[in-house]
Amino acid sequence: MIPVECEFEAEVLAAVVQSRWPERTDPALRAHVAGCVICSDVAAVAGALDGSGEEIRYRAVVPDSGRVWWLAQMRARREAARTAGRPITAAQVLAFACAIGLLGACFGATSTWFQGAMLEWRGVLAAAFTEHAGLTALAVALVLVVPGAVYWIVVRD
Repeated sequence: MIPVECEFEAEVLAAVVQSRWPERTDPALRAHVAGCVICSDVAAVAGALDGSGEEIRYRAVVPDSGRVWWLAQMRARREAARTAGRPITAAQVLAFACAIGLLGACFGATSTWFQGAMLEWRGVLAAAFTEHAGLTALAVALVLVVPGAVYWIVVRD
């Protein structure tokens, strides 16, 4: 059975990360690594990763603090504008709904063929609503509650 871990694995890893491997480590640990497959793999892989970390650190381009500050200020302003615009958007939606309702009321009041059709269908609609009261209540709840729930979810984000 091939072992999957070794008790000296953490020590070897610490020595490599602290740049003590192999010159400034205990000779007993070096002898163990020479004979242990797991510890030799740890030393090889950790050494490669540690070396590439130094190379990446030297090649990293860090923006100057003024640019970082400016970008943070711009982001804060955008978020503040978005937060301030939410009530305005809600007012616009409400105004649009009122305008559509008023347009519908004007259409219904001035259109004789629409009034005649409504008188014809009034009895049919009243019977349908009374027979299917549960379905009617569900439809009304969906029409009123779902948009409100969606609005509050959007406002919370």
